[in-house]
Amino acid sequence: MSTPMFENVALIGIGLIGSSLARVIAAKGLAGHVAIATRSAETLAKAQALELGDSYYQSNAEAVRDADLVIVSVPVGASEAVAIEIGPHLKPGAIVTDVGSTKASVVRQMAPHIPAHAHFIAGHPIAGTEQSGPAAGFAELFQDRWCILTPTEGTDADAIERLGQFWQTCGSTVDQMDPDHHDLVLAIVSHLPHIIAYNIVGTADDLEAVTKSEVIKYSASGFRDFTRLAASDPVMWRDVCLHNKDAILEMLARFSEDLSSLQRSIRWGDGDKLLELFTRTRGIRRSIIEAGQDTDEPNFGRNVHKTEPAGPGE
Repeated sequence: MSTPMFENVALIGIGLIGSSLARVIAAKGLAGHVAIATRSAETLAKAQALELGDSYYQSNAEAVRDADLVIVSVPVGASEAVAIEIGPHLKPGAIVTDVGSTKASVVRQMAPHIPAHAHFIAGHPIAGTEQSGPAAGFAELFQDRWCILTPTEGTDADAIERLGQFWQTCGSTVDQMDPDHHDLVLAIVSHLPHIIAYNIVGTADDLEAVTKSEVIKYSASGFRDFTRLAASDPVMWRDVCLHNKDAILEMLARFSEDLSSLQRSIRWGDGDKLLELFTRTRGIRRSIIEAGQDTDEPNFGRNVHKTEPAGPGE
């Protein structure tokens, strides 16, 4: 872009999402200056070695002083602490957003600490891989993915528009939702699949009748896809479970009921019911491909694509 969309952008946290943002901002000229902040001196040194920003800080407060846009990319459990630290140092008109996978909790944690002269708009780019850290990011992470914004009542319309344009320029399609509705939707499409994956991999690890070597040797039969989800950032997913507890428990209860029904069909040899379920769910997979949210390439395109989406926010 000939003119940057924001003169100064501050990235708080420089893991997969933060480092991908740094790369796409640089590639598309979205900012005149990018400040990067993280508590870890080691992580900050890696970001600097990769030349991801223009200035580097271990203090979040120092990083945001001149920022027109602040993007918080930390585990959702740390959101309030970050908001408390940066709130007094935000310039008038600054836009503050986040990338967390839960939204009602983030709004409760952050909104009270953002001053009236700044604009807080919670957000969630639905993009990620099982990798983490500054070196894991890539500029194309958000291409053809959804980014959901969850502004609350009274949020400045121009600020919402500017943030939406930012994410669109990063490659995303932008939608808006109520924070609680977002959490319910993500509980079924993202949070529950990850929880199931963690549990299945844990079960296999505990199963004495199956050695670890056999689990690895025959993983291509389906287990491998669960391990990809279960390799996601443990701290991030711990916080997701704790901060979207109600919606996740609701989805787990529904899943348990459906699993019991499936168990009965298998036990009593109800082939018709099994066929109906498997046919219906196969249709969902085809709909996802038609919507451009995955590929029908053999082996899911693993041999040609650098990374695969493994979860949000990631």
